[in-house]
Amino acid sequence: MPFSLLDVIALSCFFVCWVGYTAFARKKAKTTNCVARCLHQHRIHWMYEVVSRDIRVGDAALLANLERNIAFFASSTLLILAGVLTLFAQVERLESVIESIPYAEFPNHVMIQLKLSLLALIFVMSFFQFTWSMRQYGFVNVMIGACPFDDSGDNDNLQRYAEQMAIVQDQAAHSYNYGLRSYYFSIAALCWFFHPLIFMLASLFVVYTLYNREFNSKAVHAITLGQQYLEHERASKNLSPASLIKKNANSEDK
Repeated sequence: MPFSLLDVIALSCFFVCWVGYTAFARKKAKTTNCVARCLHQHRIHWMYEVVSRDIRVGDAALLANLERNIAFFASSTLLILAGVLTLFAQVERLESVIESIPYAEFPNHVMIQLKLSLLALIFVMSFFQFTWSMRQYGFVNVMIGACPFDDSGDNDNLQRYAEQMAIVQDQAAHSYNYGLRSYYFSIAALCWFFHPLIFMLASLFVVYTLYNREFNSKAVHAITLGQQYLEHERASKNLSPASLIKKNANSEDK
């Protein structure tokens, strides 16, 4: 039997960490300020501004920059996947390399193929996430191109349309985040080549790192404060004398 009990425990710990953290982060983001929650609010403010801008060259450039980042990871994923598949033909050489590493577990031909299969599966999933994120950013570009110009800022229909654009962009960002998360967990899966205990510790360390960066980092605190400033700015803008005059004029015309 190629699998030992320790390998089964380590692999189970890996999947529990990955699936469990994904579910935990999705649920916690609904009630706690984090990168995903706060950036969604920033995207809503961004799309509100897009609706009120007649010239949107800057917004197109920002979206193009986001798409370039994702395209880089998508193409890199294909190269990494090609390298992993190439290793299937070099299992004997890989065994000799692992044997030369101190304290590494004695390599097994079948186990190495299973570990390579796990890495290949991770990068295939990552590629799917990155390409789906690219497509969704393309959808946002189409929606921005179809959006009329609202010079008054009082068109409720276009405000709701801006919120839908922000939702599509948020889904694209989630797919990008899932793809990046696959990269993190691929590092943990790489540790399985050395020893199952290192594999388990690496999986737990990845969860710890992701949690700190997405919920407790300085960037999260700065983004949260920025969100509050934007909300105050938008509230004061809607209550400014100029906007009140426009609203009164619109109500008199009606």
